[in-house]
Amino acid sequence: MMDSQDKILEVGKTEETIATEQPVAAEPAAEKKTYATKKEVLDRVKELAHGDEAPSKDEVDYLKTVFYKLHIAEREAKLKTYIDGGGDPESYQITPDEDEEAYKAEMTIIKEKRARIFKEQEAEKEANLQKKLDIIEKIKTMATSPEEANKSYQDFKALQQEWKEIKSIPAAKANEVWRSYQLYVEQFYDLLKLNSEAREYDFKKNLEIKTRLCEAAEKLADEEDLISAFHQLQKLHQEYRETGPVAKELRDEIWTRFKAASTVINKRHQQHFEDLRAKEEDNLARKTVLCEKVEAIAAEENKGSADWDKHTKEIIDIQTEWKTIGFAPQKMNVKIFERFRTACDDFFSRKAEYFKNLKDTFKENADKKRALIEKANALKDSTDWKSTTDKFIAMQKEWKTIGMVSKKISDQLWEEFLGACNHFFEARNAATSGQHKEEHDNLDKKRGVIERLKALTEEGAERTQEAVQKLIEEYNSIGHVPYKEKDKLYDEFHAVVDQLYKELNISSARRRLSNFKNKIKNVAEQGENALDNERARLMRQYEAIKNEVQTYENNLGFLNASSKKGNSLIDEMNRKVQKLKDDMNLVREKIKAIDAENKA
Repeated sequence: MMDSQDKILEVGKTEETIATEQPVAAEPAAEKKTYATKKEVLDRVKELAHGDEAPSKDEVDYLKTVFYKLHIAEREAKLKTYIDGGGDPESYQITPDEDEEAYKAEMTIIKEKRARIFKEQEAEKEANLQKKLDIIEKIKTMATSPEEANKSYQDFKALQQEWKEIKSIPAAKANEVWRSYQLYVEQFYDLLKLNSEAREYDFKKNLEIKTRLCEAAEKLADEEDLISAFHQLQKLHQEYRETGPVAKELRDEIWTRFKAASTVINKRHQQHFEDLRAKEEDNLARKTVLCEKVEAIAAEENKGSADWDKHTKEIIDIQTEWKTIGFAPQKMNVKIFERFRTACDDFFSRKAEYFKNLKDTFKENADKKRALIEKANALKDSTDWKSTTDKFIAMQKEWKTIGMVSKKISDQLWEEFLGACNHFFEARNAATSGQHKEEHDNLDKKRGVIERLKALTEEGAERTQEAVQKLIEEYNSIGHVPYKEKDKLYDEFHAVVDQLYKELNISSARRRLSNFKNKIKNVAEQGENALDNERARLMRQYEAIKNEVQTYENNLGFLNASSKKGNSLIDEMNRKVQKLKDDMNLVREKIKAIDAENKA
């Protein structure tokens, strides 16, 4: 009898282990529903909160992950739409989300509901446990002798039916209770002395049932849906356990067959979830790396807007990559998502604070620049040339010390300030350049010379250097022209002369200097002071040009080249400066020529 009991205990343990020790909790991972919107998630959450269905932890955690994934994607889309519509990123405010508030409220209800259901289920399992223990005690009493077994057969069959109808008990007690039940059931059958026909009929029916269960289990090996096959196997195990014994000589054989078929399904099922867990572990590792990247970026110092923009792009790229990675293991999925979201929120909240402060600084700087513009406009019509020039130069230096302003008004403020500066300096130069009538007469004369030079370029006959030089000397002998026409006339004159000199292979500057050297010999013959007077005139001319160059270069120092108009102004002023510098070099060479003549 002891050998039989030991065998029954071992068989019971093997069967119970196969039926109960599989990773059933992981099954929902392969059957998760896809949700396209937050509303769909919220509707499902409300169903769980207010319906009769008992919410599972797996589904609740999954719904939380999906909701916040959609929530963040929606928030990013709103920000992108705002920016694409011309909105200022630093002014963007995240508005409260009614769906999120509703979601949190429903989740609180679910949490309380699950706690209540769990408590009720545990109480029910304890009650079921006691019922099964009572049944075992009754069968144990019936199995004390053959006489008692024969008398109690109908009661025994009723107890078996009652056992089948009792549902789950605490998992920690399941194996122990099952082994005790099987032990005393088989003892009862071994002691039972019915007529051989009834006994054999009972064993035969049980063998037919268990053979059918073996065949059904063996067919499951061809089932493509591993999850479905595993569920079906659990039902087969339940029926096998509830079916009575077969003849002693067949018990090991039929159980070995059923166990072999079960092992095939269990191994496939186990491998499936091992592969799934490996994939989830890989996803966790990849997501951990992304968390570390975002945390590192968030920890970096941002010295200005360019750094914030650069790091923002990097984090958005990381967020895009995150969306391509599947779920992490269930126990870590929510935690790793919370870590990632916390790092992102930390960065973007500090970015919003930075741009809010920057906006205040821009406003302060803009107010300072507007004050300078008002001051410049008040002085631009002044005719106190010396004093006002000093004030304008001081204002230009102060402008340069003021920090940045918003891009929207940067060019506008600069153009207003530059306009006031140019208004004054142009008026000053015009007022000190001679009589307007004389300047207009000189303008007409110089235009006449230019037309004659153009005629030389259009002639087909050979042009002589002497003819060109005479016209140049005539042009140079004419006095000042109106200030506003000077640059245009200069460009037109030199364009023609440069073309002529290019054709004649004569440098304009060298030619003018050569003519001057010839001229100063005649001047030297006019008396001792003639050369000194000419040198003094050239020095005054040199200083005047030098001052004009300094004025333009000072203005260039304050010109903002970030706009198209700013570039145009810089190009124009650079041409003027280069022209003046060429004149300075020529005057300097003339002075050297006079010094050489005096020395000779």
